[in-house]
Amino acid sequence: QVQLQEFGGGLAQAGASLRLSCAASGRPFSPYAMGWFRQAPGKERELVAAISRSGGSTYYADSVKGRFTISRDNTKHAGFLQMNILKPEDTAIYYCAAKLSWADVIIYDYDDWGQGTQVTVSS
Repeated sequence: QVQLQEFGGGLAQAGASLRLSCAASGRPFSPYAMGWFRQAPGKERELVAAISRSGGSTYYADSVKGRFTISRDNTKHAGFLQMNILKPEDTAIYYCAAKLSWADVIIYDYDDWGQGTQVTVSS
């Protein structure tokens, strides 16, 4: 099990940018695929973006495609979500998640989760 902690949430105006970080500890991070999820009040948790363990493959939900970029730095045991052109509908708690992966592929269900960081976008 890898421990995950998110950083970088906060309040932003529509059109602004935020960068979320996910720090991994407890195990080497490179064998883990990771993803960023979000959950808005009254809504189900949704996968926003995912990245394979090498970073060679990425996935984005249609709602964030072209605005958000997922990346990772295995040497620093960290993942990132760059969020640009933020919209009020991006307001949610954002979670990073990871799963040990034997293949360098995108994963859609995860075992290990951070506690989340709040992102609030005002109009």
